[in-house]
Amino acid sequence: MKSAQDFLDGQILLIDKPLKWSSFQAVNKLKYTLKRELGLPKKFKIGHAGTLDPLATGLLIICTGKFTKRITEIQGQSKEYTGTFVLGATTPSYDLETEINQTFPINHIDENLIQNTLVQFIGEIDQKPPVFSAIKKGGIRMYEHARAGAEIEMESRKTTIQEFEITGIKLPEIDFRVVCSKGTYIRSLANDYGNALNSGAYLAVLRRTKIGNFNVLNAISPEEFEKQMINHGEN
Repeated sequence: MKSAQDFLDGQILLIDKPLKWSSFQAVNKLKYTLKRELGLPKKFKIGHAGTLDPLATGLLIICTGKFTKRITEIQGQSKEYTGTFVLGATTPSYDLETEINQTFPINHIDENLIQNTLVQFIGEIDQKPPVFSAIKKGGIRMYEHARAGAEIEMESRKTTIQEFEITGIKLPEIDFRVVCSKGTYIRSLANDYGNALNSGAYLAVLRRTKIGNFNVLNAISPEEFEKQMINHGEN
């Protein structure tokens, strides 16, 4: 088991973030555990390499000590996600954070249309981030503007979808796997994909499975991390 000095020198920790936890909560849980169990100083460095929304689960990479300098490098690596889109409806947040605001027909949608529509989203694309996002405008997070009811026009950004495949179809739900560049919003992909199907879609389930060569299969929950540290302290 790692010592206090190991964490100060730098560690990369693979955490499987639970549903409804913020990335900030997960970092704080580990920070509190390490301070309590190993006596690390109050201001020791710890941070995550890429936010996951509270409604998403999966791989959250947390760096400690001197390895916090590697956060930017890790964030820049490609990411893999799996999840579920629900066709025939949209929400203002493009996911389940907000209620359905519009419904659309889906009786024209079949497997051929679903598969053929994928092609236009592979490669470099223009994508508008959701208005319910952590991007700042005038020093205020966009989701704060959105929750206040402000009308917001988001500027499109270039992003790259390296792989996009449908792994299951049970209308109105379709399961997917995406490999994409930094800065891609899967919620926006859901919304844009629904529009391209001449319908609507929102993101119902999202799990990050890979960042570069790091895999969620090798990750543990924050609770499991705490348990390991407590057991280490008792040995």
